[in-house]
Amino acid sequence: MELPEVCVCYVIREEDGEARVLLGEKRRGLGRGRVVAPGGKLEPGETPEQAIVREVREEVGLVIDPEALQPHGYIDYRFPSRPEWSQRSWVFSARSFSGAVSASSELDADWVSLARVPLDLMWDDARYWLPGVLTGGPVVMDFTFAEDNATAIPHPR
Repeated sequence: MELPEVCVCYVIREEDGEARVLLGEKRRGLGRGRVVAPGGKLEPGETPEQAIVREVREEVGLVIDPEALQPHGYIDYRFPSRPEWSQRSWVFSARSFSGAVSASSELDADWVSLARVPLDLMWDDARYWLPGVLTGGPVVMDFTFAEDNATAIPHPR
């Protein structure tokens, strides 16, 4: 089964000698109330890179040159209790951007120390792979979510 495609970008900057990542509370839709990074669905004909550049601009007001994107891989999510939530998420980071962060109807984001990423407020799967991505590592994983649609069961490739 082919999964709908989405993308996410962990925008990272140095501030006062400390690395910070842009995260915020999702304001609507799938994941509402969870802490997430900017991202969203690929539109017809878009590459993951084109989509994430657009999504970051729309959700937080930052402009990222596609050349500044670091691709990390992808994650396949399956929700047997809510199959319409199943998706493939392309994961990127970027350390170069322009503009100022602004809130949107999707996300109210702010800079968070990499040492204080609130994994307990994010989707459950993040604890398995996000720390590695934030230090530049790759990710290619599969997750199945339990019947509660919150507990992630990892299936590393």
